[in-house]
Amino acid sequence: MNDVFLPFLVAVPLAVAGLTAMAPRAARWVLPLTFAVLLGQLVFSGLLVAETRDGQVLAHAVGGWPAGIAIPFAADQLSALMLTATGLLVVVSAWFAVVSGPGREPLFGPLLLVVTAGVNGALLTADIFNLFVFIEVMLLPSYGLLVLAGRRRGTERSVRGSRLYVAFNLFVSTLFLVGVGFVYGTAGTVNLGELAGRAAESSEVAAATGVCLVALCMKAATLPAHGWLVRAYPSTSPAMTALFSGLHTKVAVYAIYRIYSVVFDGDDRYLWIGLVVFTLTMAVGAIGAAGERTMRSILVFNMVSGIGYVLVGLALSTSAGLAAGLFYLVHHMIVKASLFLTTGAVEVRHGTSRLSEISGVARREPVVAAAFLMAALSLAGLPPFSGFAGKVAVVVAAVDAGQVAVAAVAVAASLLTLVSVLRIWDAVFVSEPRASDEGRSTAGAGPATAAPPRIGLALAGPGLLLAVLTLLLGLGAEGLLALTGVAAEGLLDPSAYVAAVLR
Repeated sequence: MNDVFLPFLVAVPLAVAGLTAMAPRAARWVLPLTFAVLLGQLVFSGLLVAETRDGQVLAHAVGGWPAGIAIPFAADQLSALMLTATGLLVVVSAWFAVVSGPGREPLFGPLLLVVTAGVNGALLTADIFNLFVFIEVMLLPSYGLLVLAGRRRGTERSVRGSRLYVAFNLFVSTLFLVGVGFVYGTAGTVNLGELAGRAAESSEVAAATGVCLVALCMKAATLPAHGWLVRAYPSTSPAMTALFSGLHTKVAVYAIYRIYSVVFDGDDRYLWIGLVVFTLTMAVGAIGAAGERTMRSILVFNMVSGIGYVLVGLALSTSAGLAAGLFYLVHHMIVKASLFLTTGAVEVRHGTSRLSEISGVARREPVVAAAFLMAALSLAGLPPFSGFAGKVAVVVAAVDAGQVAVAAVAVAASLLTLVSVLRIWDAVFVSEPRASDEGRSTAGAGPATAAPPRIGLALAGPGLLLAVLTLLLGLGAEGLLALTGVAAEGLLDPSAYVAAVLR
């Protein structure tokens, strides 16, 4: 595969976004074209995984400009896996958004394509200033998607959540940009290839890069900056929660892995900080879910816990730890989106997400119940789902690294996660239907005259598809572990990545 095609993962979505934004309001070709672009980039990302599975790194200086001027793009196994996972989640979340309503708004397609371009650019760039730029390209249309999601159905809670989401991300982006400025001031460059190992050699560069990493940890919702996530994500539409869960925090996690592995070059002096913070993130997320009263709030707290599992792999800084963390990252993206989409389908039809207001769903919607149960068991780490392989890999890597306390917290958090998802299963799916549920209107208000409409396959399909995928990943865990193992070796020894960026 020619590296010249890498910039097209940014250029094509941006170009089509501009084209579709100018389309007449009633144009019927906008959504088909949007999905064609999204599916095309998903196929390209899959080919990129195959191309880099032997450790090869593709790099391209956009426009052929010399180093320091061109935007450097580089793709290795980690980038390719992330592009594939995010591409899949964008397609599936867009499918759900169209069926549930927000995706039928005229500007949904253009905004989604710009978000996709920003995500792809952030995963491919080898320059931390351009990483900031692409994160902003990803975030700005997300604010528009929040508005579209709440159009004609906004509540005081959704307004507060959207305001918090925007304000927090603007603050964190500013902090990240300050860190980038410090890096340039201390190292004289922001190119990752030229920054390789500089933090291990200079405490000033380490401190400057540390500011960037703190900002990224805040964006990833690690402790103690997780509060914005658990308040903002449940306040928007189910479609946007699922979409953002697979993109925004995960891009930050990717950037943490990439920057630390290249700039610090395996320096273990600071890893104890990560072990403490990420282990507490695992625990607090799992504990926080126990006190919530809505499906989405429980799942968002579990999402925080999962981010801790992912980043513990980096803090272990061993081949097994990195491979386990990356495996759990891919698993977590898929299973959380499945749960958000499945419970979102229930919420769309019942008009509420509160556990006390929905019951007996499994009797009416066995397909939705099956999808939720598969994804919930995978999240809790039960076999034969991907969560079992991911959590076992994290625990074994922690024990092998001598971090028995981390392994113990991981097991305890997994048990608490099981309890929290079983609360949803018991209250919403298997409890006896109440009269109020049988007569609830779609909007969740008005006289009890009819049962809620059935959840059709079009609405249940996105969550079911991802639930089946988590089962397949569990059954074929060796294959994904092999790929994340290649990515882990590239992080432990980034020389191939650095050489490709600098050539």
